[in-house]
Amino acid sequence: MIPPIDVAALSPAAQKIAAPTAPEKLQEMAAKGIAPGVRPADLLAVIVVLSGSERDGVRTAARKTLAAPPDQLVSGALSADLHPAVIDALARASLERRDVLDKLLAMPRVDMETVEDLAKRGSEAVAELIATNEERLLAHPRIIEQLYLNKNTRMSTSDRLIDLASRNGVALTGIPAFKELTLALENELIPEPSDEPTPDDLLFQETEEIAQALAGAPDEDTHHEDDEGQEILKERFLPLYKRLASMTMSQKIRRAMLGSKEERMLLVRDANRSVASAAIRSPLTQEPEVVLISRNRNISDEVLRVISASPEWLKSYQVKRNLVENPKTPVSVASKLVQHLRESDLKNVAKSKNVTGPVKDAARRHLDRRKT
Repeated sequence: MIPPIDVAALSPAAQKIAAPTAPEKLQEMAAKGIAPGVRPADLLAVIVVLSGSERDGVRTAARKTLAAPPDQLVSGALSADLHPAVIDALARASLERRDVLDKLLAMPRVDMETVEDLAKRGSEAVAELIATNEERLLAHPRIIEQLYLNKNTRMSTSDRLIDLASRNGVALTGIPAFKELTLALENELIPEPSDEPTPDDLLFQETEEIAQALAGAPDEDTHHEDDEGQEILKERFLPLYKRLASMTMSQKIRRAMLGSKEERMLLVRDANRSVASAAIRSPLTQEPEVVLISRNRNISDEVLRVISASPEWLKSYQVKRNLVENPKTPVSVASKLVQHLRESDLKNVAKSKNVTGPVKDAARRHLDRRKT
């Protein structure tokens, strides 16, 4: 947590303005960045303090100034040893200002919470800037995780970051597919740092654009079944399918983690189990997708096992029922879930031709128990 500003450590003039008893008009002027005789660094500290003022006009003016601080005020403050809270405020207001962020990130008192936020929300240029400090990244792995999960981070950079963590024995628990990624990169060439995006970076960005253009309803699948029950890819998703098919395993995993619902619905069917399981474990996966996936008989048992191990997804009755009725679901999993089904569904399972024998037996036993 970023420590609060100690007003007593500011100059006497700044302390006078920041005091709760200071005239409201004086504070409003300072909140707008006008305070003759107060150094820029102290004035910014005062504005940060005033952004939490109980006076509505002062608070509003201070927050407006922090959202877009005057260039003269910022340039005057950057040569000082700024307080962590001031660095944080300037950093959040300067996401598109690499020149400013370059100096802020080099300050000795920059808080890692600030760096994490920049890694999470920053542009490609900001991500590249943060990714250059390997010592800080290894000391604070959470920053690597946020960079990886930021769509603006280049694919080549994310590969280097995963490789960096792996080589140094740093486990990135905030990336659900970290183990799969490390295995994938063992068989891939790790790109060298470059000032310009690589062809793979451009492929990653172009795939994002195609996926956004193809976005559909939350419960729409990318495939449909023919009369014989075979899955057929819908024609409109063919361009996206081809792009994904041309990617390396690490690229597919990252698209599975960060991409659209349509990308996850394609990649969850990937022949590589690491890619498929990454798709279902994406932090962006929503319940309608899980409902579609859990009833699909062409999905790997590993994906169904991941779904069954998630308390969040098992809150859905439809998901539980789908897992029981899906012959691909591991018998041990389906048999345990049988007890949660309604009586009408238990009867259907007990006589279904599409359910394995042990699961049907489990359904019959639960029906018998409910009769006694």
